[in-house]
Amino acid sequence: MKLVDLAKELDISAEAIKQFIQDFDLDLVDCISTNFEIKKDFEKFARENIQFLRLYEKDLDKVKTLEQIAEKINQPKEKVEKAIKETDPNIFDNGFYKSSVSSYGIDNKLGGNYKFVYNYFGHKTSLQKRDFIGYRDLFFHISTVLEPFLNPQQTKDWGINKPAGIILYGPPGSGKIFWATKIAEIIGYQFKEVKKHYLGTSFVNGNKTNFNDFLVAMMKEEKVLLFLEDFDDIMMARKAENNVASYNLETQEIILHYISKFEQEDLLMVGSANSVSEIDEEIMAPGRFDVMIPIFPPNHAERSEIIVYAMTKNLASDSLLFKILKNNKADKIPFWHDISSQMKVFSNTMLIDFTQSLKKRIKNQYQKTRNENLKIDQNLLKAALRDAAGKLTKEYLDQIARFLADVIINNFDQFQNRVKDLKSELDSYRAVEEPRRVIGFAHNEEENKNNGSKKL
Repeated sequence: MKLVDLAKELDISAEAIKQFIQDFDLDLVDCISTNFEIKKDFEKFARENIQFLRLYEKDLDKVKTLEQIAEKINQPKEKVEKAIKETDPNIFDNGFYKSSVSSYGIDNKLGGNYKFVYNYFGHKTSLQKRDFIGYRDLFFHISTVLEPFLNPQQTKDWGINKPAGIILYGPPGSGKIFWATKIAEIIGYQFKEVKKHYLGTSFVNGNKTNFNDFLVAMMKEEKVLLFLEDFDDIMMARKAENNVASYNLETQEIILHYISKFEQEDLLMVGSANSVSEIDEEIMAPGRFDVMIPIFPPNHAERSEIIVYAMTKNLASDSLLFKILKNNKADKIPFWHDISSQMKVFSNTMLIDFTQSLKKRIKNQYQKTRNENLKIDQNLLKAALRDAAGKLTKEYLDQIARFLADVIINNFDQFQNRVKDLKSELDSYRAVEEPRRVIGFAHNEEENKNNGSKKL
């Protein structure tokens, strides 16, 4: 059963169910599949707790004051205020919290008894068997964008059409190609990458071909997602200061010529960009690439999960590395929280670099000692961290800053908390400025000190 069908049957909005999953920190793999089929455990929970879910939705839709939330969940006002600020920093000018704040979600964060929820999801699915880790907010945002593909009735009822083009933007190594393949999987399209040599004119098996021919051929195939990397370079606005290659200008013109036919031909083009600030506005006009999805670096919790996943991936339970990890409790997420907190703004690629370096160092240590009980100590962790941090250059930090500026303009409402957290992590790298000298006359002692205490 699809999420939208369950929501309709229970007379509860699909958006409320999505928010409930996030508020109660439920693993997506326990609730819903990539193509939005509801898992049996979650369907059973929803049917047996329909009254609670309706109360949850009613509360979610209601604009309420801090005092009203505190009274409803019987929690101190100060604790409630702190939890709300961590969940959603925005407050209306009149003192009312926006309706997207759930009283029950706040109560859960403050230790409220919701064991009846977690009883349905008692087993923890291995990280190795998950489709992806964390990013529930991004997954549900993408699901909203893709709803016309998943629910054709939306087009019929509301006139909301399928997007013809989507831009995934984010710093290098954040996982844009992963999310492009995930989008193809969600909507049941073939994933095909536009190789660089497809652009412009080339010869294949002695036959002359060009991007126009390639695109026409793709439009004739069944349900295709075309993935185009370096979208911001290819679609760069034509300005005096920009040197746009001729084959990129040609690519722009060909895409703009055919894009109005993409929907009827079941073709979706997804572009990958580091930034959207330099893309030609004509490209992002309504009906073209007017959907922009930010792909964030992982947050602190996601970094820990990704490290565990990468360290244990494809390991047999009797493998040497798994035994060493288990002896250190490093097969569990909490072991990695401390080192993960030192990986501020790290990309997914940097995390993989860290795990590869650490695996090699553990292997070298074992070969010296032949001891399965060797300790994964700070020396090993810090050395691997230094290796991974090699990509944390000024250029990369500038790209993070540019990405934040893009998100604030284009997607701030959907990702306020991620923006706030990423900005805080980025700010931690800013150099501390030298204190400026106070304007005015120097004190005698200070002047003497500055002059080497010399007296005339």
